[in-house]
Amino acid sequence: MAVVSFDIHEFVKRLKSTGFTELQAEAVTEAQRDSLAQVLEVQVATKADLLKLELKLIEHDGEFKLMKWMLGIILGGVIALVLKAFFPVI
Repeated sequence: MAVVSFDIHEFVKRLKSTGFTELQAEAVTEAQRDSLAQVLEVQVATKADLLKLELKLIEHDGEFKLMKWMLGIILGGVIALVLKAFFPVI
């Protein structure tokens, strides 16, 4: 997990130097710190995670092909039944 450092004191000093009052600077700093904390709580996928996922997908490739064939056959059967219902043979 990535570590992000946030210098609160430096941020407050910077805001005060641009015209914020002490109270405004502290409020903005606290809001910024809270938003950073929320963002960092979300887990981000790493390259290793993506490689593991890719390997799992490769392992199940045969199953996916089988399911596609089965779905195609079922869909073909349903289409045949619908056509037979609307266009009966005399």
